Amino acid sequence: MASQLPARADAPDVPRTIALVDDDRNILTTVSIALQTEGFATRLYNDGDTALKALLDNPPDLAVCDIKMPRMDGLELLRRLREKSDLPVIFLTSKDDEADEALGLSMGADDYIAKPFSHRLLVARIRAILRRSDIVRREAASEEAQDAEPLPDPIRRGRLVMDPARHAVTWGDAAVSLTVTEFLILEALAMRPGVVKTRNALMDAAYHDDVFVDDRTIDSHIKRLRRKFRAVDGSFGAIETLYGAGYSFADE
Repeated sequence: MASQLPARADAPDVPRTIALVDDDRNILTTVSIALQTEGFATRLYNDGDTALKALLDNPPDLAVCDIKMPRMDGLELLRRLREKSDLPVIFLTSKDDEADEALGLSMGADDYIAKPFSHRLLVARIRAILRRSDIVRREAASEEAQDAEPLPDPIRRGRLVMDPARHAVTWGDAAVSLTVTEFLILEALAMRPGVVKTRNALMDAAYHDDVFVDDRTIDSHIKRLRRKFRAVDGSFGAIETLYGAGYSFADE
């Protein structure tokens, strides 16, 4: 089962750490400088083999990975990472890598950005994902606080149980490990069973701001959600598609 998001101190003077994985040293340098200018700390890796061990042994707050790399490409790096970690990951792709973009999202990437990209856009995407991760951390930490407010009740929909305070999901008796993005999309659907949510509504639920993602991103996350639940229940069909409109959750 994948681990929870890496713990970190939320003191304002502690910079968030972003790992950059790319075999292009020029991209590593320029992106690192741009992120450091915005107040982030960075760690640089120019191959997937080296990055994988570092990301697991000493997790950053988020990783930005290129897909096309020698020795171990970004897709293989993500596959191995997802076996043990829910670390947020943004993919860097080329404009002609549409198939790789979809595959990366289906394997558990939180977002992707096509090259060439503006540093401003990358920073906006990073901040959006970190804000979502912070929500999960704060809710989990509140459970341990002596003066914590009452925790939100788990969401129960038939065999589905979602516990927002613990970022935990079960289907029947089986645990299902979800990334932050997947959890928020499923939560938006499960909160109002039977109600069709448009892709735009799901984008708003998952990203909580004006960061643009296209329809393909939401569709890929939905496919991965279905795949994860079908891995524990081959008859799973609770996430329904209304073609041309969006998705809904079928309460049993």
